[in-house]
Amino acid sequence: MNKYIEKVLNETRAKNANEPEFLQTVEEVLSSLEPVIDAHPEYEQVSLLERMVEPERTIEFRVVWEDDNHNWQVNRGYRVQYNGALGPYKGGIRFDPSVNLSIIKFLGFEQTFKDAMTGLPIGGAKGGSDFDPRGKSEMEVMRFCQAFINELYRHIGQDIDCPAGDLGCGGREINYMYGQYRRLVGASEFGALSGKSVTTGGSLMRPEATGYGAVYYLVEALKLHGDDIKGKKIAISGYGNVGWGIMRKALELGAKVTYFAGPDGYIHDPDGVDSEEKLNYILEMRAKDPMHCAPYAEKFGCEFVAGQKCWGVKDVDIYMPAATQNDVNMEWAEKIAASGVKYYIEVANMPTTNDALEFLKKQEHLVVAPSKAVNAGGVSVSELEMAQNAERLYWTAEEVDEKLKGIMKNIFNNSVEVAKRYNLKRGDKYDLVAAANILGFQKVADAMMAQGIF
Repeated sequence: MNKYIEKVLNETRAKNANEPEFLQTVEEVLSSLEPVIDAHPEYEQVSLLERMVEPERTIEFRVVWEDDNHNWQVNRGYRVQYNGALGPYKGGIRFDPSVNLSIIKFLGFEQTFKDAMTGLPIGGAKGGSDFDPRGKSEMEVMRFCQAFINELYRHIGQDIDCPAGDLGCGGREINYMYGQYRRLVGASEFGALSGKSVTTGGSLMRPEATGYGAVYYLVEALKLHGDDIKGKKIAISGYGNVGWGIMRKALELGAKVTYFAGPDGYIHDPDGVDSEEKLNYILEMRAKDPMHCAPYAEKFGCEFVAGQKCWGVKDVDIYMPAATQNDVNMEWAEKIAASGVKYYIEVANMPTTNDALEFLKKQEHLVVAPSKAVNAGGVSVSELEMAQNAERLYWTAEEVDEKLKGIMKNIFNNSVEVAKRYNLKRGDKYDLVAAANILGFQKVADAMMAQGIF
């Protein structure tokens, strides 16, 4: 390993010993950068990596809200504005009991490079709270969102930081936060948050954009290897907005999702999610109870396997982990490798542990694609929403979809170009993981170098 990279990794481990998720992503990214760091010794002279792994700003605050029993509840809120060299900070807000500073820092670090790869003028950030919206009433969710934005509004704005939704924070929550933001600042700054409803400046197609973008990336990966998406069977984890978007776009392009997993187990539908009836039922099912996918099997007479993941099944062509971080560890990676499936396309943020990802990359038969490239569709459409807000424009769903397709194609092609430039190959396949890390890093590095040391 390059000595400069090793030095920065050791320093980062010492400073962040209690932040495992953050360290995991830093190690994964920096370990890919050796070719570009070797080619640019000037980076060490200006401590570029040391500055890049440290967030520009970390905001932590309490959120006090009243529940329906008139008891006061206290949660913790975060916003990590990681790197703004390329433009206003951009990244989602996550509401989930698992949220802590380590997770928000890891997400913000990943977001910085993901946003850079889009080619759009946006920096990287992430935020959230340990609030759990599940089981809360509509009024409780509204009061929490208003309390959350009462602090966060000081740190965001259309030219400063434009948060979007993420896990546990959808259009409803964004709308409540935007409404409170508008009241606090006394202006209709549509660009201050993205993922809003269309009636308040939101973009069409935002909820499904990440899933659609993942399928567009998959199409390009298949093309590179002389393959086609038509007739392909796909196994995914998750059936939220991202998973649902994968299901819908795959069906539109002639493929089908035949396995999908939830917290309670996984569904095997040999016919696939192949109709509007099934797609609509999934929306209804998760709205009623996002913790259980078993009702789908009861409704459509197919198999449900309780308490298990679908990794390792052999009657599919593609795996797409689309639920949450570290969904695939070494145990599951070994089953994936043994299945003979040719394509492993990460979709969720860091869904694979580092050791499992390295193991999968070494499998000669397997094409592995990284989440920071594959799931960039969501933030791309969020930035398109910012552009529409700034210019008071309105784009149809077809126009947004076409722009999204172009962005994802460019991300894939640019990754391949980087892989060729640095000879990043595993056997006869390009190392798309390392290429994506270098692609995002180089764009941020160039901007930081141009702006001086601070």
